[in-house]
Amino acid sequence: MDFRNVYKAMRIRWSHDEDFTSSAGYDADDGERRVINLNGPQPTKYGNNRITTAKYSFISFLPAFLFEQFRRYSNCFFLLIAILQQIPEVSPTGRYTTLVPLMFILSVSAIKEIIEDIKRHRADNEINHRSIERLDSGSWCTVRWSELTVGDIIKVGINTFFPADLILLSSSEPQAMCFIETANLDGETNLKIRQALPATAELLETKDLQRLEGRIECELPNRHLYEFNGVLRETGKPPAALGNDQVLQRGAILRNTAWVFGIVVYSGQETKLMKNSTSAPLKRSTVDKLTNTQILMLFMILISLCIISGLCNLFWTREHSETDWYLGLTDFKTKSLGYNLLTFFILYNNLIPISLQVTLELVRFLQAIFINYDIEMYHEESNTPAMARTSNLNEELGMVKYIFSDKTGTLTQNVMEFKKCSIAGYVYTAERTPEESQLVQNILGRHETSAVIEEFLELLSVCHTVIPERKENGNMIYHAASPDERALVEGAQKFGYIFDTRTPKYVEINALGVRKRYEVLNVLEFTSSRKRMSLIVRTPENKIKLFCKGADTVIYERLAPQGQAFREQTLRHLEEFASDGLRTLCLAVADIRPDVYQEWSQTFDKASVALQNRESKLEDAANLIENNLRLLGATAIEDRLQDGVPETIASLLDAGIYIWVLTGDKQETAINIGYSCRLISHSMDIIILNEESLDATREVIHRHYREFKSSSAKDANVALVIDGTTLKYALSCDLRNDFQDLCILCRVVICCRVSPMQKAEVVEMVTQSTNAVTLAIGDGANDVAMIQKANVGIGISGVEGLQAACASDYSIAQFRYLQRLLLVHGAWNYARISKLILYSFYKNVCLYVIELWFAVYSGWSGQILFERWTIGLYNVLFTAMPPFAMGLFEKFCTAETMIRYPMLYKTSQNAKLFNVKVFWIWIFNALLHSVFLFWLPLAAYTTEVIWSDGKTSDYLLMGNLVYTYVIVTVCLKAGLITNSWTWLTHLAIWGSIVLWFGFVLIYSHVWPMFKFASNFRGMDIQLLSTPVFYFCLMLVPITTLLVDVICKLVHNTVFKTLTEAVRETEIRRSDISEVMNEPRSSDSGFGYTLGKLIRSSHVLISHDNHPASESSRTSNLRVENLELEADTEQQQQSRQRQKWRGGQVATEVARSARNSTTSPITATLHM
Repeated sequence: MDFRNVYKAMRIRWSHDEDFTSSAGYDADDGERRVINLNGPQPTKYGNNRITTAKYSFISFLPAFLFEQFRRYSNCFFLLIAILQQIPEVSPTGRYTTLVPLMFILSVSAIKEIIEDIKRHRADNEINHRSIERLDSGSWCTVRWSELTVGDIIKVGINTFFPADLILLSSSEPQAMCFIETANLDGETNLKIRQALPATAELLETKDLQRLEGRIECELPNRHLYEFNGVLRETGKPPAALGNDQVLQRGAILRNTAWVFGIVVYSGQETKLMKNSTSAPLKRSTVDKLTNTQILMLFMILISLCIISGLCNLFWTREHSETDWYLGLTDFKTKSLGYNLLTFFILYNNLIPISLQVTLELVRFLQAIFINYDIEMYHEESNTPAMARTSNLNEELGMVKYIFSDKTGTLTQNVMEFKKCSIAGYVYTAERTPEESQLVQNILGRHETSAVIEEFLELLSVCHTVIPERKENGNMIYHAASPDERALVEGAQKFGYIFDTRTPKYVEINALGVRKRYEVLNVLEFTSSRKRMSLIVRTPENKIKLFCKGADTVIYERLAPQGQAFREQTLRHLEEFASDGLRTLCLAVADIRPDVYQEWSQTFDKASVALQNRESKLEDAANLIENNLRLLGATAIEDRLQDGVPETIASLLDAGIYIWVLTGDKQETAINIGYSCRLISHSMDIIILNEESLDATREVIHRHYREFKSSSAKDANVALVIDGTTLKYALSCDLRNDFQDLCILCRVVICCRVSPMQKAEVVEMVTQSTNAVTLAIGDGANDVAMIQKANVGIGISGVEGLQAACASDYSIAQFRYLQRLLLVHGAWNYARISKLILYSFYKNVCLYVIELWFAVYSGWSGQILFERWTIGLYNVLFTAMPPFAMGLFEKFCTAETMIRYPMLYKTSQNAKLFNVKVFWIWIFNALLHSVFLFWLPLAAYTTEVIWSDGKTSDYLLMGNLVYTYVIVTVCLKAGLITNSWTWLTHLAIWGSIVLWFGFVLIYSHVWPMFKFASNFRGMDIQLLSTPVFYFCLMLVPITTLLVDVICKLVHNTVFKTLTEAVRETEIRRSDISEVMNEPRSSDSGFGYTLGKLIRSSHVLISHDNHPASESSRTSNLRVENLELEADTEQQQQSRQRQKWRGGQVATEVARSARNSTTSPITATLHM
């Protein structure tokens, strides 16, 4: 088939595209472009180059801070209470009991914001006051960065940051080239080349710059780091396309170049660096969502209590208004239901803890510091610690059920090494020197395939964007945008084809001692959608060739009929390479006639200067020329697994986490890596979905799903592998749910040849359709979308840069650190936050429900029992420390035990410590305690108790007695539920009790020195001068907590969970492995013991631990037997032959699993 005919046919089709025919792009509407005049006044006033990362200014701080704080419903609620308390007629608690704590909490938040913002202001000032040289009226003057504006021409010296986004005009290097480092933008330390347009390359003197006339038209400011569309229109010259190769972005550094001249196109907040400084999408943890729901329920209960109390007051008043006339019950306010409702609303408002939000913020902030400073997650080689970029999801790390992982750079090192290649149907291995290579011998011996071999090596050494750098010792260093590019160039070097020179117009290689120069005509860059890269060159023989390398699927579909001589052999070699876990690419070439190239070049040039949709038009233009290819062969690159990946994956699987791998690699490569990292075991059966149509995909998904449902194994040991094409159909609207149902029945899912958007779609599908917590982890820019779609996003600071790390919630240096992040920090933080929240509600209900019992006793009068200031200080002073101690230091097992026995993670994963049931059991427990704490002292202190001054006890004394017992009881309760005691825990619990007694001793003598608290005068003497007080100080807390102690004893004896058994074994320093084999209950805590009946001693065995079936489970006692399979080599080969392809389902999954040789090592809870 003639190439020209192919081109013409496609060109005719494309010519009907109206969008393209007007695609010069420079006639776009002014509202969609930016116009910058050269050496003249600008058509629009642009902003200066000052940047501001601070959130507040001196004037805006107060309104902005208050607006931010009162976006929270809890703060609005307490503000409403504080306002209502200013009405004396309805407030029984005084005017300041809520206002002062609210002001304290807001003050703490304000101080935190001020400290952080001062740091931002200092950093902003340091940057804004840096100096740079600007061309003004024919001379260079030094100005601050902040004084620059769009259209300014500036000079930047070596090793200097670019102050704004610039268009490169010229440089000190030949061909107007310069080298930049973009580590601050994307984390990549490799040098990148930038080159000015030929039209401005000769502007080397000040006078030349002054004579520059015309304008630049470009797109509006945006956040796309790797995209720029513009047109340079010099007066009297044809327009020239401006692209990313001419852009010097703010934040990058000029390297290996003495100086450059540039013109500012984007300044200040409009630069791409600042556009990308936005934070990741706001995510809320599962615990937070549940807490907010329960707060809403408590609020409804509060409203109900107010209505009930108001009605009871109304009925009691009517009944006693005549008999108890001395109480003044005929007064209007005592009979007004509205007034009474407000009174009780204020009285009961503290059922919702006012300090909970600020306590959570501070505790999570400190937990994040623990993560940042964990030396076990510090990677010494790269000097990279773990980094918590948000603290809102600390406990979410302990609830992960699904992990979605990239492969390259995440599971593997992303350090590529050229291993093999297939050329003209022959396989060659890279040797230490070219002389040892059979490939070189074939060239020198003029083998029948030598011409193909030479073209293959020419393509490897020429078709790339690598920048060579020769060191003083003569060694060649290659700077590449990706490790694959570098590995391919180094591979060609091993065969004697050495790339050593690059200029904007040509590249030079040393081909077995012969110098060859290739003129670069066009570069068709690699994108994730194209999956290929092409280079059009003029060879030393004056021929025009198109060198193309890419994925086998895209190369094979573009081969000419006469260019498929080695198709089958190469395909077979590709499968062999992939089965060895090697990354593969196909290489092909096309000879282009000059007249065809000239016609296509015009089309490409028009697309290259388009301002609108330039990328899609360039891609369409590339499609026109990337056809009629001739296959040369394929390459195989090794990407080794990171250290500890197999062990980490095995541990996460044991923890009950389902792992999905989403990769752009070939199917065989991904499967082989799955085996290498223990994601796929040889006992697993594999479903492989490779379909070419929607109907075929639907049929195979439905067939597999039916066979799964009919199988006796509810949790089959199966891995599902699907390619990108089939995934496109599977994610369509009518198949999405069926595909999802099939996937969640499988133990492992691997998606191959997927695009970044497909990764995000898969993560979004599972996140939205299940109640499970999802985690996505990756290292490259193509992983950002899925990282932000998952409940928790983990970025790896890898070879591909920091894009993923910057967009993530947490970043780590290596995949193996994920084990400690989840199993230790995640589980600990979940337990800590759960106890903190439950205890905060418990202590508030414990105290403030007593006001309800006192209302019963006082005729529903709305009178408070406690002194007003003690009410306000309860949360912010007397009981503030125990929740902090729990949130920071509580842990049920050591880190070593958590890592050694991953099944302990299931307690947090399945939300056993904090759910609706546990929450309301704690509330019920608090209600029960409030009954004891009020009625027991009331029975002990009657009017018969007479003090030395002749007075009997009154309601205020009773209130302070009850308050004392509440403080002691809730602190002892904190000790009862604490598993890990530190000196700070002791200080928090016992110190809170001592603090109350110290407060009583001081506060009792405040009046008359200060004109308040007159009714508290001498209260210390009354409290501490009777034996009844000391008797009740022992009796009341012990009686109140007796139920808790009994339940704890029964639970730890009869219904002990695995976690508790392991903790006790740690304390006794016994062998934990013995405990792991004992059957244990899957529930835990006071609520379990209180709510369960005695069951039979039969042990039920279940493997049904998938989230899809969790909603239908009962709370029956189950034990999950964890077994380590010991397959022989013969069994492994048998398993390999049982792979499921194209719809063959292994119906013997359960039977094979039962018959396989196994050695049980542990038994744990089904959680």
